[in-house]
Amino acid sequence: MYLFEFRRFSIIGLASLVARAASSTPDPRQYNVGCNVFTLAQVLPANAKIERVYAVEAGSTYGDGLADLAYPTQPTDLPAACAVTVAVASSATSSYRFGLFLPAEWNSRFLAVGNGGFGGGINWIDMGAGVQYGFAVVSTDTGHSSVSGDVSWALGNPEAKTDWGWRAMHGSVVLGKLLTQAYYGRPMTYSYYSGCSTGGRQGLKEMQKFPDSFDGVLVGAAAWYTSHLNTWAIQVASYNWPAEDEKHIDWQLLPLIALQINKQCDGIDGVTDGIISQPELCNVDFAALSCERPGANQSACLTAAQTQTLRNVYSDWRTSTGEFLYKGLSPGSEQQMYLVLNYSDASPYGIGYARYFVLNNASFALADFNDSVVLLAEKLDPGNPTADNYDLAAFRDRGGKMIMYHGASDGLVPTQGSNLYYDRVVEKMGGNVTAVREFFRYFVVPGMQHCWTTPVDAPWAFGAPSQAMALGDDIWSVPGYKDAQHDILLALMDWVEKNVTVDQVVATTWNNPTNVSSGVLRQRPLCPYPEVARWDGHGELNEAGSWSCG
Repeated sequence: MYLFEFRRFSIIGLASLVARAASSTPDPRQYNVGCNVFTLAQVLPANAKIERVYAVEAGSTYGDGLADLAYPTQPTDLPAACAVTVAVASSATSSYRFGLFLPAEWNSRFLAVGNGGFGGGINWIDMGAGVQYGFAVVSTDTGHSSVSGDVSWALGNPEAKTDWGWRAMHGSVVLGKLLTQAYYGRPMTYSYYSGCSTGGRQGLKEMQKFPDSFDGVLVGAAAWYTSHLNTWAIQVASYNWPAEDEKHIDWQLLPLIALQINKQCDGIDGVTDGIISQPELCNVDFAALSCERPGANQSACLTAAQTQTLRNVYSDWRTSTGEFLYKGLSPGSEQQMYLVLNYSDASPYGIGYARYFVLNNASFALADFNDSVVLLAEKLDPGNPTADNYDLAAFRDRGGKMIMYHGASDGLVPTQGSNLYYDRVVEKMGGNVTAVREFFRYFVVPGMQHCWTTPVDAPWAFGAPSQAMALGDDIWSVPGYKDAQHDILLALMDWVEKNVTVDQVVATTWNNPTNVSSGVLRQRPLCPYPEVARWDGHGELNEAGSWSCG
């Protein structure tokens, strides 16, 4: 009842606001007048309350600061905008908040940005990047306040789980659009979504459940298979713990393993450039990693037990009877494997999910884990976050376009999990990948880790969600390359609005991968599956023009 009460509230008030502006050319100055509680509150349902309205001056900063546990860094050098914070009662025992930037120079479009992990906080930093494009931008706190790895808020709280799972995002999108149209007095032309990791899952879930929400969806490293991915994180930890077991791989050994894997897999694409571009073709020679190999560096090798641990991490996870559960990590992800292998017992994204979402048992330990936990998670799917609908016909048929991407060196959310989702969509929708590519394209990013950056100087920046904040609190798009050839959000907009298919997007990295002022090091095209980037055999390796998709 709470979520949809807006349908019968303030229709006359909204209509009058629209009518007042429809007959005149929009003037950015008029919006400052509307940046007040009275103007905006009249279109909200009874369960929603405005907490704050603030006129942001050009060049200034805005956010919740350190009070925002998930996103304490505020965006800076913002354009002039109206910032709004709203609290919404989602049930008798739960509520969520959302933030909205309404720029003075509006591009007539709406953008929702996602969150990360189990974090609870309004993502003002990603909103700050979005508002620079001219979007009206919304973000939800998902119904609680916490850092990314804190899941304790969910204990015995089913309504809060639902808010995190899907309800807070959907409600924020619905009410954010309502406020946007009321503020500007005219309808928006297009609506978009951008999110990575949990944000990728949120975008998929909203698109699957409410296909009319967005015209274009951009999702990266999507943690879509919640019931299986988060329990996989516990299973992977069990391969490597306890620390005193001979099978244990210490985190300090992982970069050394990464060097050896890179030597084996780098040249598969025909170019030795330090980047594993096609990890799926790499058959790891585990014998070359063995401490028993003659002349082996005993500080950079694996025992037989440790070798089996690494094999397990790369392998599909299956039940004791052989039933497939989830995909493993890929060769090239070793430098980020510590995120699932080397917590004191298990990743909080895994053990926390089991304790506080599935079992409601805060004392559950890694030693207690077995296949029954993932089977229960699949059965209950607490909060309904799992985004495993593969029939996207409703989104396709209303003209929607989606781009999914994943870093090939992701050590937190397996790249092969996105492969799995895309393959299942293709299978569900008739088995014709060419037909699916008409509305849904998938890009693998060689050498990129989880959502952003690289340990191997691979081009990784292409305007994807949360990448700007890795470069600075005042950054948006790709500095120096703010166009549809280098920015995947702009490319998605061209696909949606001009029917210009996204056949490639050029990624960039710098001499210091996260320091733009260090100078461009490499650029290279990213290609939609099943195509890969191929060198022309004679051009400069670090220039995008020497590569093509095929």
